[in-house]
Amino acid sequence: MAVTKRDEELADRLVPLGDVTRRKMFGGLGIYQRGRIFALIGDGRLYFKVDGESVGDYEARGTGPFRPNERQTLRSYYEISPDVLGDPEALLAWAAEAVRASWRSA
Repeated sequence: MAVTKRDEELADRLVPLGDVTRRKMFGGLGIYQRGRIFALIGDGRLYFKVDGESVGDYEARGTGPFRPNERQTLRSYYEISPDVLGDPEALLAWAAEAVRASWRSA
């Protein structure tokens, strides 16, 4: 899996959070704010960091955890639902919560 133009476009949509950087990982991108990873992007899909306080919001929307391959599941990152992805303001609000989840799990 290689980083695609769609992956880069998704990463660009998170820049308004401020202090956002990206690094290649898992054949996709890891997205960081102030050095803390809060999102993963791969195959045109965006996953945000979750914890006990936020995972229910993702499950209520029917999204699941990040699976880089058939044998591995990372339950600390869940896919963003299409309705959130289609709303720039909501996307940034969910991203901000993912950043908070990354700090809470530190």
